[in-house]
Amino acid sequence: MGAQQLHDGTADRFADDPAFAVHEGGKLVVRPTRPIESTADLALTYTPGVARVSSAIAAEPALADRFTWASRVVAVVSDGTAVLGLGNIGPRAALPVMEGKACLFSEFAGLSSVPVVLSTTDVDAIVETVAAIAPSFGGINLEDISAPRCFEIEERLRDRLDIPVMHDDQHGTAIVVLAALRNAARVVGRELGGLRVVVSGAGAAGIACTKILLEAGVGDIAVADSRGVLHAGRDDLTPIKRWAAENTNRAGCAGTMAGALEGADVYLGLSGGSVPESAIAAMAPDGIVFSLANPIPEVDPEMAARYAAVVATGRSGEPNQINNVLAFPGVFRGAMDAGATSITEEMKLAAATAIADVVGDDVRADYVVPSPLDRRVAEAVAAAVSTRAREQGVTR
Repeated sequence: MGAQQLHDGTADRFADDPAFAVHEGGKLVVRPTRPIESTADLALTYTPGVARVSSAIAAEPALADRFTWASRVVAVVSDGTAVLGLGNIGPRAALPVMEGKACLFSEFAGLSSVPVVLSTTDVDAIVETVAAIAPSFGGINLEDISAPRCFEIEERLRDRLDIPVMHDDQHGTAIVVLAALRNAARVVGRELGGLRVVVSGAGAAGIACTKILLEAGVGDIAVADSRGVLHAGRDDLTPIKRWAAENTNRAGCAGTMAGALEGADVYLGLSGGSVPESAIAAMAPDGIVFSLANPIPEVDPEMAARYAAVVATGRSGEPNQINNVLAFPGVFRGAMDAGATSITEEMKLAAATAIADVVGDDVRADYVVPSPLDRRVAEAVAAAVSTRAREQGVTR
């Protein structure tokens, strides 16, 4: 069969690639929930009936949660500066990724979502824009925004808005990493408090993983960037890296990431690049290697398996895939079900425990996290997050 032709007669170079077929025309539509088949339907859906609803909301704003879509819709917001595996590709090129994220919200949590890509990288402009459109939504999922700007953007929006705001590259990753590490520790017969962890990468995911592991009681963590381990003696640290240096590295490592791995129990890769085999071989016996760079892990999984008891990657088709889809749909669903005004650290910890508990007593070296397609996960996470939000009283 010959190549398909475009209207101008030229060959369509995308015709034989199934990925382009899936994305052609976009992956989302907006449809009404009720038909308009009569003048009565029209009068109730739009004017004059809608005026009664709008007037009621104007008098009692909380009614918007019941009589608009806002409480069931997430904005997926990106500036396209840190798209997984692609980097700074800009907003238009990032839009297919945000559409995909919206598909996952619908498929796994029953939530509608709207991709919003912004043609600015200015922190103030992003914050003001998202704050301005927030009344249309029940949650804000920040996505693929580069560090260190992502930290300030999330913090400022969390302070300004009374709906859940989460930068998924930070906290979705962190939640799933903690869930996997809980179960990996069970496999090797260790407690979290007795583990020494080396985190390679001090960007959005690296810092968020460090924070949640500290919250969960991990014994000692060394965080490394491209210049080596973060420590108080370095004079080249951003404020967020300074925080990490002041709250980690009890062992006092001051050299390279590979040096810090000597005798370490856990390698957590969130940086790209590659790690020499000698560094993995120097880890403690029954080690744990989570090598999460995509599409090429920092540590080859087959090589890692020669030395480590548990190996995980971010790749599909490999055992123990650390995939954010295990976290974010259920987290937002649970938070929005509860009418939560924020996503707290306790809610994230509850989500991690729920994911780990789906594995339960079936845990083994090649099964420390559920499959990304396991439909039990989002339901369990949503229930745990909703319960914790109500217990904390962070609900409207």
